[in-house]
Amino acid sequence: MQNEVCRILRIRYPIIQGAMQCVSDASLVSAVSGAGGLGVLATADCPGEEVRSQVRAVRAVTDRPFAVNITMLSRTLEETVVAAVEEKVPFVVLTGGNPTPFIPRFREAGIPFLAVVATVRQAAKMEELGACVVVAEGEESGGHIGPMTSMALIPQVASVLKSVPVVAAGGIADGRGMAAAFMLGARGIQMGTAFLASRECTAHPNFKRAVLAADSGNVVVAKRRIARPVRCLENTLMKSFAELDGRCAPKEEYDMLWSAAPLRASGDGDTENGALMVGQIVGLVNEERSAAAIMEDVLAGYAALRGSLPELG
Repeated sequence: MQNEVCRILRIRYPIIQGAMQCVSDASLVSAVSGAGGLGVLATADCPGEEVRSQVRAVRAVTDRPFAVNITMLSRTLEETVVAAVEEKVPFVVLTGGNPTPFIPRFREAGIPFLAVVATVRQAAKMEELGACVVVAEGEESGGHIGPMTSMALIPQVASVLKSVPVVAAGGIADGRGMAAAFMLGARGIQMGTAFLASRECTAHPNFKRAVLAADSGNVVVAKRRIARPVRCLENTLMKSFAELDGRCAPKEEYDMLWSAAPLRASGDGDTENGALMVGQIVGLVNEERSAAAIMEDVLAGYAALRGSLPELG
């Protein structure tokens, strides 16, 4: 199953694993890459040495391509950039703001970059700046979200890009989602929530159980009022954010409440006060399986629909 996304990223299948804060570590990344997709290492606010350690841990398990996610919102952004460049990682995935100042450093190091975008304008800009792949992420996704749905965003991005393939993200967890994404003009898919239930995901068992038990009715968005919307499972933390909204609290209170919330969920297993970041597609995630099995099921589901769909190549 080879197409332009596979050729550019040197992977067997056009499936990218979304970088999930405090979740996408070397265990999950190496499993996805080893199974033929592109694993993406989340770095968030990790110190540079931790980034180096995780990169080396991936390479100890697989020689397949992988990527390092670099978010412009990170408090350790410079350390992460230096570590990625010095480790000569195969790819970087740029998210969370304007990466323009850092792109020349990746080019000089010979590291191609993928860009995650939430609007059509961002997509066009990232193509202009030299992205090898643009990931168009709809607001159905988990974690921090943009303003557009996948159904509206993906075809418009596919129409505006001239030479760069589009990967669809947000609300995809099975072969039907993959087929829909390809019909909208994407040439690959990115999944995050689907991999939360993988055996190789090292998130706390409490977090995994909450994911497996949830459906889309349990998912809410917080922090819209301060223009930093984030999608999570409803719990005490999310209700606390609603209380901040109700009294128009200053941004500093939101930041204090959010601080360490992702780690409380994935590391400590605190399902009430932690940020259980999941997408709206969580209702289709109801069984713990290997990352390889998850990918195989998606591909099999897509193949079952191929009679009425365009070829991947």
